[in-house]
Amino acid sequence: MAVKDVKKVVLAYSGGLDTSVILKWLQTTYNCEVVTFTADLGQGEELGPARKKAEMFGVKEIFVDDLRETFVRDFVFPMFRANTVYEGQYLLGTSIARPLIAQRQIEIAEQVGADAVAHGATGKGNDQVRFELSYYALKPDIKIIAPWREWDLTSRTKLLDFAEQHQIPIAKDKRGEAPFSVDANLLHSSSEGKILEDPAQEADEIVYQRTIRPEDAPDKATVIAIDFENGDPVAVDGVALSPAALLTRLNELGKANGIGRLDLVENRFVGMKSRGVYETPGGTILLAAHRAIESITLDREAAHLKDSLMPRYAELIYNGFWFSPERRMLQALIDTSQHSVNGRVRLKLYKGNVTCVGRESPNSLYSMKVVTFEDDQGAYDQVDAKGFIKLNALRLRLGAMAGRRGGAL
Repeated sequence: MAVKDVKKVVLAYSGGLDTSVILKWLQTTYNCEVVTFTADLGQGEELGPARKKAEMFGVKEIFVDDLRETFVRDFVFPMFRANTVYEGQYLLGTSIARPLIAQRQIEIAEQVGADAVAHGATGKGNDQVRFELSYYALKPDIKIIAPWREWDLTSRTKLLDFAEQHQIPIAKDKRGEAPFSVDANLLHSSSEGKILEDPAQEADEIVYQRTIRPEDAPDKATVIAIDFENGDPVAVDGVALSPAALLTRLNELGKANGIGRLDLVENRFVGMKSRGVYETPGGTILLAAHRAIESITLDREAAHLKDSLMPRYAELIYNGFWFSPERRMLQALIDTSQHSVNGRVRLKLYKGNVTCVGRESPNSLYSMKVVTFEDDQGAYDQVDAKGFIKLNALRLRLGAMAGRRGGAL
């Protein structure tokens, strides 16, 4: 991209060292106007300093948006309706935040008349893919600047030198190598790199920020109730809460009981394996609760179909295809399945574990009259099972007989 082609760019800006360097680099390299956008997704950091830093750089248009409710309502909850986990374990806390940030960036770009957007993701990670696929899906002709793929600031030393040359404030703990990098939002925290790069070494306790050690959790279990309407949680212990407030409450309960830690080696979309340490306290509780309420409200084949599609759905989110037509199609199917997913689940939280101890629903498909070991008064004729078994065994019997005659499987 020719430098002269960019007149105004919207930068996803955290106020940290990397994006502060990027801000100045955009101004000096592209000689363009920079608009900053900082999203409050519940990362737990004060965002006022980001605004002050942007002002220090002479930025005239500064956006600091509280997107917590939008994040949980329109991104996290739809994902949890599918019981989504990537590679069997990861609850996609980072992945699900990127399309929202990208969406808001594009909205701002259109609002202020910007012709480009920029992000601070590196050329080795998944986030560059997630951001840029979302940008292109929402605004096909947008220009994208990815500084980590363009500049020559290829080391931490060069980054710090650039910061000093341009009088960019550097926090004392940024001198030298950071022990690990952290991404956080209301759903999770993610720690990667440096001291975590060797998957054979146990993560130090300093890595964990959202949970206490399960060993240090109370010796008495905490029992809670979560109410669901159309597949989404709406109340905890009978208290109705907004989406963000509900997830915040579950995070508090999960933290206090040491719930939601995960040490994972995952397969990145760009091709390499990566070790990450994740904490998703509220999400871990929510997943267990949602599966529990579905267990009594979903038809068997509907539930099995959902489970069979979930890995594909998870992969789409992980790889950055939130705005793809196939993800939207899957979402429509998933959402249709949730109309009967209503009721209450009771859970026991104890030293890192979440156990369902009760579930009830006005839409329950569970019939005590049918499943009882006592007299079911004709609700189920056990004699019918004989024909059912013989019909299902027919192909097995034919195959066994053919095998005895020397036939191939």
